[in-house]
Amino acid sequence: MRKTEFPPAYTLPDGRRVTIRTLTEEDLPALEWEGEYRHFRRLYQQHYTNCQHGNNVCWVACDADDRAIGQVFILLNARDVNVADGQHRAYLFSFRIRPEWRNQGLGNYIMSFVEEQLLLRGFLWLRLNVAKDNPAARRLYERRGYVVVGAEPGIWRYQDDAGEWQTVEEPAWKMIKALR
Repeated sequence: MRKTEFPPAYTLPDGRRVTIRTLTEEDLPALEWEGEYRHFRRLYQQHYTNCQHGNNVCWVACDADDRAIGQVFILLNARDVNVADGQHRAYLFSFRIRPEWRNQGLGNYIMSFVEEQLLLRGFLWLRLNVAKDNPAARRLYERRGYVVVGAEPGIWRYQDDAGEWQTVEEPAWKMIKALR
């Protein structure tokens, strides 16, 4: 599959350049971050498949050597239309940047990119959950205009790379932003 890049590239304060492009199937192993997120292997494959069916959009941020250094997944259609309705409301999830690339404006750049891309698709609202134990991420979202609209228990399940079902509990703040 052809890798679609979205200009312009972002230049970090230290001069390193980062591009954002559409996730490809070849990128999936890199999302495991040398095994740290291997347990999400099946989940990543499922999200990639959902992209092929138009239910998700997934992007990766890449360094100058085209190595994935960040990711962001957007749910466009959900069973619960208050989360994502396929037309006006989308849901951001799995937003991650490698630690050595953080605190240099990249998160803000990726969020700008995501919001712009969703507006181009006609979406008016973006919702996300931010872990209650991640105040730095919450500050980023609040600086960008997201507001807390409630608490979320953050209980969800997935099948890990060994095929075992795992239950995750990540108490979170539910946040939303009007994109226009």
